[in-house]
Amino acid sequence: MVPSRPLQPKENDADVSRARPPSVAVLLMSRLRWSHTPWALQRLARGPSAWPSVRGLRFAQVLGSGWRGGFGLWPGFNYQGVFATFDEEEAAREFAANSSVAVAYRDRSLEHFSAVLACTSSRGSWAGHTMTAHGSQAGKATPPPQDDHPIAALTRASIRPRRASQFWRHAPATHRALAQAVGCRVAVGLGEAPVLRQATFSLWESAQKMHAYARQGAHQQAIEAAWGEGLFSESMFVRFRPLCLQGTWAGVSLATGAVGRAGVAVDQDQRGEALLNRLPHG
Repeated sequence: MVPSRPLQPKENDADVSRARPPSVAVLLMSRLRWSHTPWALQRLARGPSAWPSVRGLRFAQVLGSGWRGGFGLWPGFNYQGVFATFDEEEAAREFAANSSVAVAYRDRSLEHFSAVLACTSSRGSWAGHTMTAHGSQAGKATPPPQDDHPIAALTRASIRPRRASQFWRHAPATHRALAQAVGCRVAVGLGEAPVLRQATFSLWESAQKMHAYARQGAHQQAIEAAWGEGLFSESMFVRFRPLCLQGTWAGVSLATGAVGRAGVAVDQDQRGEALLNRLPHG
């Protein structure tokens, strides 16, 4: 899991926000039938360039995942995600529900979920792309999510090659803590490329429960290591208010509000351990 850094305002955030509408994101996550693995690998290789025109689309990535949708080094070839951002909620909802991209994944999946998400706070960038928080267009800070309301988080980082071993050696303890975290409904590992381009999406019952996990134990230690040792060349940390959740993950229905630790794969595959041992030390 990419450790998240506490969000701090930038001096120029208000100027940028005034010039751009608030961001709405869509996450699609699929556990595909094995027979569709070649299709998925082709999608991953071609990325959004293979899509037809999508109304209102600002940014998109097609993302691979770890074994069983988790966070290990060994890839889960039949797990795949899409992250996309829009300036209009209507366009985001239409993409998640009816776009040819979303339908193609749903039709090929054993399990699939979609999330439409309003950005409430954001810091950093992803391949130069930034997100704008709702309520910040006029230079006003967005109110933090209420403690008893659902919240989602996305953390993404480009890991410096010579720092990869330091990053990944923190991963097993962090993932075990996440699997035991009270209130985590979904946690999936994602990435544009193995080892060095990593992201984590998590969905929580409340901000309070997310903060309880993030600010103690293994995750807190990973945060301190990430920023103290300069592990990232680029990073983005975003918090969201869920607008629409549909589908299931690891047998848990997200649309019905069922609670469970879905999609948190913590078993360390031996092949992943072997890859970890071969990473260079920086």
